Amino acid sequence: MKQMTIGRLSKAAGVKVTTIRYYESINLMGVPDRSTSGQRLYDDEAVQRLSFIRHARDLGFPIDSIRDLIDLQHQPGEDCAHVDAIARRQLANVRLKLSQLEALEGELKRMISACEGGTIASCKVLESLSDHGLCLDGHDAKGLSA
Repeated sequence: MKQMTIGRLSKAAGVKVTTIRYYESINLMGVPDRSTSGQRLYDDEAVQRLSFIRHARDLGFPIDSIRDLIDLQHQPGEDCAHVDAIARRQLANVRLKLSQLEALEGELKRMISACEGGTIASCKVLESLSDHGLCLDGHDAKGLSA
């Protein structure tokens, strides 16, 4: 089992060093071994764990769900119903975000189509942005902004 530094782990898993340190601070990653000089040392299992976390984050899973999934990996003989429930919950979250994005798209299209050019003083886009009551949809972008 070859050990690697945090920089090599970062490259191997495609995750920034600061992100690795953050995952360690919230106990999502195991505690790394240390060299005699105190440098963090990681093995192939750390690469696999970090790659798992990265992929789960790419799919939008929240940290708590990822923690649960990691814990469940250590119970290979158990029924996977809990894993399925976590994945289904994430799918429901994605579907909710999609419907929110569709509502936002519709409202933006409506605002843009109402714009007839002219001057800033008569701009329908700016008017709509200034008064949420002018919107047709009860859209809510909470949780969608980066």
